Amino acid sequence: MKRSLLKASVAAFAIALSAAPAMAKDKKPGADKGVAVVNGKTIPANRAEVLLTGQMAQGQPDSEELRNAVREELIRREILVQEAVRKGLDKKSEVVAQLDLTRQGVLIGAYLNDFVRTHPVSDEAIKKEYENIRAALGDKEYRARHVLVEKEDEAKAIVEKLKKGEKFEELAKQSKDPGSKERGGDLGWATPGSYVKPFAEAMAKLEKGKYTEAPVKSDFGWHVIQLDDVRDLKAPPLDEVKPQISQRMQQQMIEKHVMELRAKAKIE
Repeated sequence: MKRSLLKASVAAFAIALSAAPAMAKDKKPGADKGVAVVNGKTIPANRAEVLLTGQMAQGQPDSEELRNAVREELIRREILVQEAVRKGLDKKSEVVAQLDLTRQGVLIGAYLNDFVRTHPVSDEAIKKEYENIRAALGDKEYRARHVLVEKEDEAKAIVEKLKKGEKFEELAKQSKDPGSKERGGDLGWATPGSYVKPFAEAMAKLEKGKYTEAPVKSDFGWHVIQLDDVRDLKAPPLDEVKPQISQRMQQQMIEKHVMELRAKAKIE
C-alpha cells in the first residue's frame, strides 16, 4: 500500500512537471511592484505570473481579460486570507499542518522538476525501451475466451460438456471471472504478455477455434480456454508513442531516485 502511494505521488508530480518551468523565472530585485494593494498589503506580481502560467498550461490564451480575471482572483484571495488571519485561523494546528503539506508539495515539485531537467531521457534510451516493449509484446494478438472455476474437477466437467456440443458462451456463465462471464467468456484482443504465464502458454499453443482439453492451472484457479482468432500485432511507430515512453521512463527514474534517497536517509 505504501509503495503504491509513493508511485501515485511520483507519477502525479512527474506529469505536472511540464507546466512548471515557466514558474521558475527569477525576478530582478525591485522589479516586483505588485498587482494590487489590499488594506495596505501588496500582492506580489509573481503570484499573478504563477496563476497565469497555470491557466495558459490548460490552454487559455494570454489576454487582458485573463490578466484582469487573475488580478481579481488574487484580490479576493488576499481579502479572505486577511480575514482568516484576523480570526486567528492561521494559528490552528490543523491549518498549520495543511499549510506545511502545501509547502512541501511545492518544494517537492520544484525539486523533481529540477531533477528531470538535469537528468533528461535520451533518444537512444527511448528507442531501446521501445524495442524492448515490442519484443515483450511479440508479433501476434490473440482473441480468446475462458471459463474460470475454483476446482480442477469443475474445469474437467466443462471440457466434457464442450465435447458433447454445449456452447462455450453458455458454459462461461458459471465462470468466476466477473469481467468476462457476461460476454460469453470473451477476453477481447490481447498479447500473451497480458496474461499470467500458464494461461498465455496454453493459449498460444491452441489452433484457431480449439479449446484446451486439459484444464489450465493459474493463481486465479482453473481455466478452460478457447482461441477464437489470431492476428498480426501492428505496433505503433516510435514517433507516435515517444512522448508516453519518455514520460514513463521519467517516472521510473524519479521513483528510483526517491527510493535511493530513502535508503540513504537516517530514519528513527
